[in-house]
Amino acid sequence: MIRHPGASAVVPFLGDPRSEDPQVLLIRQYRYAADGYLYEIPAGRLNSGEDPRDCASRELQEETGCTAAQFDYLLTMYTTPGFTDEKIHLYMATGLVSGETKHEADEFLELHPVLLSRALAMIEAGEISDGKTALGLLFAAGFRAGH
Repeated sequence: MIRHPGASAVVPFLGDPRSEDPQVLLIRQYRYAADGYLYEIPAGRLNSGEDPRDCASRELQEETGCTAAQFDYLLTMYTTPGFTDEKIHLYMATGLVSGETKHEADEFLELHPVLLSRALAMIEAGEISDGKTALGLLFAAGFRAGH
């Protein structure tokens, strides 16, 4: 079994998430384990003692350059409980303000703003195959509809 400190991920909404078809900000990132590029939501590992919400905020800023006025907690999930205890805490971010990214040396990523309807279609078509991203987008779409 692999022990993991945990992580946070964030579904960033550009503009009002209650609009008819809001935009979300995805990243397209090269992943060595997948041997190619994946569409993902911003995410990263928790630092020692770091609050998951603070991690979500930090990762959003590092990977997209954006800060958010508000973070709403969505859920916490196990990534692959068959071999690791890693949990990812998922958030929805709104009130984004653009800034500068702080990519790590091994991060190769591009920003891709897409309509939420398009992101959901990408899940259905298999274009989004990352589990945290699919679950985060589906949960955020339901969360948005329920509020």
